[in-house]
Amino acid sequence: MEHCVVAGAGLAGLNTVMALRTRGYEGRLTLLGAEPHPPYDRPPLSKQLLDGRVDDPTLPADWAGLGVDCRWETAATGLRDGAVDTAAGPVPCDAAVIATGAAPVRLPGDGPQRTLRTVEDARALRKALRPGASVAIVGAGWIGAEVATAAAAAGCRVTVVEAAAHPLATALPAEVAVPTTPWWAGAGVELLTDTSVRSVVVGGLELADGSFLAADEVLVAVGVRPVTAWLDGSGLTLGDGVVVDERLAARPGVCAVGDVAAWWSARYGERLRVEHWDTALRAPAVVASTLLGGDDVYDPVPYVWSEQFGRYTQYAGRHTQGDSLVWRGDPATDAAWAACWLRDDRLRAVFAVDRPRDAVQGRRVAERGQPVDAARLADPAVPIKLAVADR
Repeated sequence: MEHCVVAGAGLAGLNTVMALRTRGYEGRLTLLGAEPHPPYDRPPLSKQLLDGRVDDPTLPADWAGLGVDCRWETAATGLRDGAVDTAAGPVPCDAAVIATGAAPVRLPGDGPQRTLRTVEDARALRKALRPGASVAIVGAGWIGAEVATAAAAAGCRVTVVEAAAHPLATALPAEVAVPTTPWWAGAGVELLTDTSVRSVVVGGLELADGSFLAADEVLVAVGVRPVTAWLDGSGLTLGDGVVVDERLAARPGVCAVGDVAAWWSARYGERLRVEHWDTALRAPAVVASTLLGGDDVYDPVPYVWSEQFGRYTQYAGRHTQGDSLVWRGDPATDAAWAACWLRDDRLRAVFAVDRPRDAVQGRRVAERGQPVDAARLADPAVPIKLAVADR
């Protein structure tokens, strides 16, 4: 490999070039970024940047030391054998990494709607969150909850519209998510569940039942789609992202990483695409291994965290229907609690509320596939690492 082009200058792209250098690659490296900035951290966009704790989320990087040809405001527009195309012309290469991430889904309608993907989006939203402003947020997932938290704290009148019957519907089953519902009202946020949006109109939202919800600001947080349109005609297999193997290779000399990559997980027996910071942090090392002839495999226990309504929540693993649920604490009476999912006495996933050790230890136990004792696991006074069964 003489010249590797990384398309996408987010955390995954930055960590890919760093991983290649760390593993001894001395050839040419080019990093293409569609935005005018060097790589920056995206989790603060819906957390610390919105509430003013952070203003500049730029990630530290020694570009001169890394020896990377950085090209900001240069989006990849196509991929073919021997080159990555851009509006400024082709960039010849003999290896490419796709790290173009995912873009927010927008709703139909002619009214103004905000989404949250870039630092400009976050700064503009922060200015709009003024005391007394009415803010409608569509979607009660991780991002919707975090923005609602910031908006309420800024003194806005906040209404969240969710099509499902409970918040965090794509992440958690009803029995675990419903206990989080009081958090919204406790922060002064009106949560409308079982409510769909027909369109975004001037001055607010037209709901599916024909009613109108007035709002000064509308933020749409109903999910994202992988940025793959530029790969049409590339010959790669595209589905829900770029289809890659367990080594994150789409074909020889081409890898995908981060939100855009759909990899095969032997651990879970299915193809996964995980849209969270941890993937962009850990997967690039496997990409570097693959491009340099190694045999590292990417098959993690996925992890995500969220700060919402004064609580620190973490989810590690992947649960499915049929897994048995074990509670650590009672959400009705305990400020801090966790829910764990078991299958065949193995820990599959854990959702922790203000119990960070449960998330960290639970992830490690799940990674190791160790059997656990359900009775000990159900005792919140027993650390999860000590709930491992004696066999």
